[in-house]
Amino acid sequence: METYAVIDFETTGISPDMGARPTEIAAVLVRDGELIGRYQSLMNAGVRVPAEIEALTGISNAMVRGAPSVRQVMHEVAEFVGEHAMVAHNAAFDAKFWDAELARLGKCRPRDFICSMLLARRLVPQAANHKLGTLVRTLGLPATGRYHRALADAEATAYLLLSLKATVRERYPLAHVDHDLLVQMQRVPRSSLNAWMARALADKASVQ
Repeated sequence: METYAVIDFETTGISPDMGARPTEIAAVLVRDGELIGRYQSLMNAGVRVPAEIEALTGISNAMVRGAPSVRQVMHEVAEFVGEHAMVAHNAAFDAKFWDAELARLGKCRPRDFICSMLLARRLVPQAANHKLGTLVRTLGLPATGRYHRALADAEATAYLLLSLKATVRERYPLAHVDHDLLVQMQRVPRSSLNAWMARALADKASVQ
């Protein structure tokens, strides 16, 4: 059974290319429909937390100042995640920070991210928008705590992943939904998804 590592960063800005650094990270391991492990830590990258970011996240400069170094935290969370399939909501954001901070350690990730936001756009078109909080309310998922804190958002994304995988299994005749299928699915336009899945299922049947 495949294990997924769902991650979420809180940061000082929108992009590491613009000098932003992480202030907090969480990773939640998901296997066989359950959340089986958690890692969470604030981290100190030696960068000031802007006032607007503190207002959004509740993470202050004093909290970060007393936190472990970003190098220590990233080493620990990379060990925790290992080579599991990785998931994030709006993964384009989290993947940039993950890759930038791993590069500082001389590491790189081995697999593509699954983006729960892109999948939700294809599988939950009835949602008013595809922000994490909206999807939690739309799908009746468990409340996990304050949004824009890493562990609460990672847990919410983990429950969203389980819901999206269940939707795929219910909508299409699939016993197993794996990392590779989800990565491919998130790249298919929503209008073409049913036709793409029909071809994928036919190809799978032809090789069995």
